[in-house]
Amino acid sequence: MIFDLPPILGFLPLILYIYLMLKGKDMNLSVLLCVLLGAFMTGESVIGFGNTLKNSLNSFLSLIGFIIVLGSGLGEVLTHTKVAQNIVYFVIEKTNIKTEKQAILISMFTCTLLVSMLGTLSGSVAIVAPILIPIVACLGLTPSTLGVIFHGAAATGLQIGPFVPPVATIMGLTGITYSKFMINAGIPMGVIIWVSTYFMACHTQKVTKGKETFSDSETKAVDFKVTPVINRATFAFIITMIGMLVYGVISKAGAAYAIVVMLSAALITGLAAGMGITNALKKLVEGASKMFWMFFMFILFDPFLNYVSKSGAFDAISNYMKPLIDMGGVVAFLIIAAAIGVFGISGAGVAQAQIIHELFLPTVTAMSVNMGIWSFIVLLGCQVTFFVSPTVDMVGTMGLAHSKNIKAMLKNGWSITVVTFIVLVIRAILYSKGI
Repeated sequence: MIFDLPPILGFLPLILYIYLMLKGKDMNLSVLLCVLLGAFMTGESVIGFGNTLKNSLNSFLSLIGFIIVLGSGLGEVLTHTKVAQNIVYFVIEKTNIKTEKQAILISMFTCTLLVSMLGTLSGSVAIVAPILIPIVACLGLTPSTLGVIFHGAAATGLQIGPFVPPVATIMGLTGITYSKFMINAGIPMGVIIWVSTYFMACHTQKVTKGKETFSDSETKAVDFKVTPVINRATFAFIITMIGMLVYGVISKAGAAYAIVVMLSAALITGLAAGMGITNALKKLVEGASKMFWMFFMFILFDPFLNYVSKSGAFDAISNYMKPLIDMGGVVAFLIIAAAIGVFGISGAGVAQAQIIHELFLPTVTAMSVNMGIWSFIVLLGCQVTFFVSPTVDMVGTMGLAHSKNIKAMLKNGWSITVVTFIVLVIRAILYSKGI
């Protein structure tokens, strides 16, 4: 640190980042300012700063950024070939929805399924919405109910998809396999969010039924017709994903395997749809370019966190927390870490996961915390944040459902938050007892 400043001041770039995120400032600009502040505070030279950026291209966050980019490219291919729409159409057509509760369940299942495959919340809901709205509207579901469904069910997909950004990130940070992640974090979080959303959707439907409806223009059915080519491409995509998922689980593949999966699924689907390898690649790159801003942000994010770590701030906060942890033990630590993640750190979910992990890693190591339960803490800390306040995802999914009832969205978000922390306390106590 310059001027022999105390290491705890190394958190200034992180505090600046959280402040800028809460103010809704541009993510790339915010991270760039934080990187520059971190470099200045640690006395980094201009040449050293260039080398740091070069090294970040080979970092774990850079890998996750590239996976997100490829995921966007795959989504573009699936949308262009109408495979994504066909999956939604198939689920709805084969389930023969007749009641409100069936409509809620099938809508939730469809959203969760698509997000777990595409890895994007708002993008997946945007595909589902125009196909689903005319059907559920005829069965009497209200816009408020559908808004709750879209947000909660879609968020569930981000907890369980094998190649979605939060899952790939946490697996890479903790070094655990997909099956271990699912047992310890993905399934528990997914069940909490899904079940809570179902009951809140039923409650919202009960209190809004007869008070609000979709307009006639909103219930106009989308002109979608399944063709042999679309079915062939859909079959090719599903078989590719299942085959590569099974192989990945058996071979215990890491986060980098997602790159192979994304590329293979996009190209095979494109070829099956008759696009040809050149056009399939063009669509992949076209879709990927939409998320380049996030890849750029992650290139900057790695040195940002490295400068905070270099200042000694992470070790300092660990020492400051030691008396509290000594008094409350591992139970207190796990609860504090999760609470700070949810209420104290803002920004992109993947970035939050990285911050939470780096911030508490010295304490995790010192207390020999099992990576299984730690994966649950990191997932909770970086995902529940988007339920406690009107975030972009919450407002976006509400808009896609043609709802204006932010109160219903927040009720669902806070019910998920409360239930999650109750489960956390129980799990922390059981873990402390070796159960």
